Amino acid sequence: MGHGDFRRLWLADALSQFGDRINLLAVPLLAAITLQATAVQVSVLRTLETLAYLLLALQVGAWTNRMRKRRVLVAADLGRAMAFGSVPLAAAFGALTMPQLYVVVAVAGVLSVFFEVAHRTYLPSLVARSQLVEGNARLQANVSVAAVAAPGLSGWLVQLFGGATAVGVNAVSFLWSAAWLRRIRAPDQVPVALARAPLRREISDGLRFVFRHPVLRVIGAHNVCVSVCQQFQITVAALFLLREVHLSPGMIGLLQAGGLTGALLGSAVTRRLGRWLGEARLMWISALVWGAGYLMIPLTTPGWGMAWYPVGNFLTGVSIVVLNVHQVSYRQAVTPERLQSRVAATSAFLYFAPGPVGSALAGVLASVAGLRGTLWLAGAGVAVSALWLVCSPLRRMRQLPEAYEEVRTGSHGA
Repeated sequence: MGHGDFRRLWLADALSQFGDRINLLAVPLLAAITLQATAVQVSVLRTLETLAYLLLALQVGAWTNRMRKRRVLVAADLGRAMAFGSVPLAAAFGALTMPQLYVVVAVAGVLSVFFEVAHRTYLPSLVARSQLVEGNARLQANVSVAAVAAPGLSGWLVQLFGGATAVGVNAVSFLWSAAWLRRIRAPDQVPVALARAPLRREISDGLRFVFRHPVLRVIGAHNVCVSVCQQFQITVAALFLLREVHLSPGMIGLLQAGGLTGALLGSAVTRRLGRWLGEARLMWISALVWGAGYLMIPLTTPGWGMAWYPVGNFLTGVSIVVLNVHQVSYRQAVTPERLQSRVAATSAFLYFAPGPVGSALAGVLASVAGLRGTLWLAGAGVAVSALWLVCSPLRRMRQLPEAYEEVRTGSHGA
């Protein structure tokens, strides 16, 4: 895409995704190695990081519908840079504690809700709807590249310079992202509202549209289920590799990066796969492949058994990218402009809000069933969750609709 403003958004997103991926590995390793955190304490970190989606996502969708999106994105990046920047500063004076980490991830979690909701609705204001799949595929490629490069860098940064330094690099990436966002030239306008409805009404409009739509409703149910199970894996994976497979932080990063190369492949082939298999069919097939990949991860053991981890992550990476690109593009295409922020917030809420529940349960399960047992439960849950899409109207569809149709959704209000 030769769109200048899209390139700036793409670069800002790439830096923000890179920071997020560094944080995903560096913070739990910092807690586990430097502060000797337990599995329960690591699960609390992850719970606080995602708790804001449960408490604020729907409200943020209504608020950002009234705000200039780029301004929200820049403010969220700057706030996260300040929060994570406090970690290496405290570490330099020997004052870093678990309570500070709890506060940092909680504050960053709130700002991430604003960034995520605004980010999900900003692209349609920059490109034509016919370019949404290509635009989302390129943005998803950022996730893939970050997934490949950041874990390895993060692991080696932790091993060579300590976890606090890795978190400091994360802070710098958010500052750079904000700088690129400020260079976007398209007018950053407040969305036009015919009449400002009460906040509760605006929230209910987004919920009503999603739950009345036969495809978005099923996608939402699938996302709720996989969100909980995915948090099992995210919360305990680093501890599992560190304490049961006995890997160094550098090797953990390398193993994560090698396995997630599938995400890069997924972003490169998603459009061709959609044309070949059909976009609707590809969605439920991707969900099944995701489950298969997750079920390979707990098979990981020292020695040759380590091969299960990158293979499982490879399949997981391909399937998540392909599924996400078509889900987001479909939602953006079928949602009327006046509901974009509210529907995006509802979708974010359904995916991220169950995360704190999954993170908290992961700590309990790790104490009862062990780290490997928790990973088995994560794999089984993601595999069973695929049935939402397999048994949905998507089975009778090949291509996804390209534009919003008022009658088909049964939604009429805004």
